Amino acid sequence: MESNADAKKTIVPTASAILDDGSIVEMAFHPKKRRTVFAIYTAGRWTLQDGIDLGSEARLVPFSPNNNLVKNDVVLLPSEPSIYGSEEKLVADVQGFIHRHVDFSSSFEKVATYYVLLTWLYDAFNELPYLRLRGDYGSGKTRALLTIGSLCYRGFFASGASTVSPIFHTLNAFRGTLIFDEADFRFSDEKAEMVKILNNGNVSGLPVLRTMMNHQREFNPQAFHVFGPKIVATRGSYDDKGLESRFITEEMGSRRLRSDIPINLPESFKDEARELRNKLLLYRFHRRMEVKLDERLADPRLEPRLNQILLPLLSVVSDERLRTELRSMALEAQHILVADRGLLVEAQVLEILAELMAGSDRSVVPVSDIVAIFIERYGFEYERPITNRWIGSILRKRLNVRTYKSHGVYVVPIGDRSRLELLCTRYGVSVIGGAPPAV
Repeated sequence: MESNADAKKTIVPTASAILDDGSIVEMAFHPKKRRTVFAIYTAGRWTLQDGIDLGSEARLVPFSPNNNLVKNDVVLLPSEPSIYGSEEKLVADVQGFIHRHVDFSSSFEKVATYYVLLTWLYDAFNELPYLRLRGDYGSGKTRALLTIGSLCYRGFFASGASTVSPIFHTLNAFRGTLIFDEADFRFSDEKAEMVKILNNGNVSGLPVLRTMMNHQREFNPQAFHVFGPKIVATRGSYDDKGLESRFITEEMGSRRLRSDIPINLPESFKDEARELRNKLLLYRFHRRMEVKLDERLADPRLEPRLNQILLPLLSVVSDERLRTELRSMALEAQHILVADRGLLVEAQVLEILAELMAGSDRSVVPVSDIVAIFIERYGFEYERPITNRWIGSILRKRLNVRTYKSHGVYVVPIGDRSRLELLCTRYGVSVIGGAPPAV
């Protein structure tokens, strides 16, 4: 019978928590018993409990088994921790499950395997990469999402047909892995909202603020936490190159499907996936408090952004050959990003500025000289007028290159050579002096 003290406690539905004493609390769901419980790991042992008291004021409880997201398998949970043997055996089991149901390249199959492990430890890191499956319809993207997502830490399934509001609320409540199909977005408002989730969701501490009203109809903005692993399926790429740099991508449908891949998922699929989630839950209990970012794994050839998103995965990966493959994939992605930047107007302006600086003994380069060469070299590509003001705004606002007025004309000081050399490297432009940029 519930005591008066218990009745007065604030009930807090929770999916997971790490308590002050280092205990790890994870919500579990028994589908046959239709029951949700907490799996609690303390001092090397785990137990199952219905709730946890936080002093005399509050009590943590798992979400109800009747919650629509839980009972309809929108958010996938383990049922209880399960012994997995060694970490090598767990890796082999996860990779074997993926291999049986999806046809990936050998490298990406390993990447997907370790990404699953990363999702169970993701809150130990401050930045995360995303996985992307890109291809036309019928290329196996949805099957791949179902397979990988079924093993991820609290995998939450959504699609481009979903409205944005429940995605914000679910990510905020469950703090799991977003598995998003048809992530190309059909309407501009959907695109803007979802891109906020993708842009803010790979860095800890950057919630998305959304307008909310309280019961008194007062303006009451709410912060939604969207940080966490994400796996998306798209047909194309995103216009935002910064967002593009967050993805590790597999091109789907580029070769003939392996003959042993089942056309339909077997009846045992859900049970096998749940058993692996149970093993991964115990893996989280064992590794969560000891795993940390290993900055020694950073590759000096990569831009800071790419190192930033790659390091968490490299810190989980124990296979040195796979680490080498991941760095090669990141370098290839960097070459593509640099090549894309080289097609932008910023790169064209920067190229001309670098040439003028290399061939001049003056202390400044007039903006009008840049404009004259730009018109001659690239004027036919643009319908708009090419003016000193436009080129000056590109220098100042897009390239952050300082200009000032001297004797009635705007000029760029040559003293900023070191900064311009870094910009040349970033945009794939031959650096001042003629040497090719190192990427």
